Amino acid sequence: MAGRTCGQYCGLARALELVGERWALLIVRDLLVGPKRFTELRRGLPRIATNILSARLKELERSDIVQRRVLPRPAAGVVYELTAYGGELEDIVLRLGRWGAQSLGEPRPEEILTADSLVMALCATFQPEAARGVRASYELRFGDVVINARVEDSRLESDAGPYPDADLVIEAGPAIRGLLAGELRPAEAIASGSIRLTGDPALLDRLVEVFQIPPRPDESRES
Repeated sequence: MAGRTCGQYCGLARALELVGERWALLIVRDLLVGPKRFTELRRGLPRIATNILSARLKELERSDIVQRRVLPRPAAGVVYELTAYGGELEDIVLRLGRWGAQSLGEPRPEEILTADSLVMALCATFQPEAARGVRASYELRFGDVVINARVEDSRLESDAGPYPDADLVIEAGPAIRGLLAGELRPAEAIASGSIRLTGDPALLDRLVEVFQIPPRPDESRES
């Protein structure tokens, strides 16, 4: 990246040189969920060309943000994971994701949802203060993509995949964004069929209290 410097002695400029290239932060986002093989990263970012993914990973390795680790047998193979330095990007990625979520509308036809992006979206919108005393487990299904979330007294754990015996199973689509943004009430979402539940419906009300997309400042003033 030496040929694409900002030419400024500034921490922000240096950060842009390190992770400002296209796809770099999305690679970091997916690695924040957990180590990944090259093929797993490619599957989660289907629009990135293989040579570009290779180049980004090499750049992130040179910058000590990502490292490769050889898996022991019987798994074998190589995974990419964040270094301790790269892990410090977590709060930045979550804050940036929360900020960007304020500008999300209906998904574009070409846009997809992935398990990693949804896990990180939940982490970005989690409100620890609102989760005090809460203990609930959720399984969220978005078509073929399934993730889970476990809330326990201001702490969140979220992973890809189903969660057996979840307190509430939610089959959702784009309506989930309206719920978390406060634009759609849980009762309205259920009545319209845009969200289907298996379990205690009251836990959906608790979900939208614990996970929230904040309004943009201009929207706050208008209200």
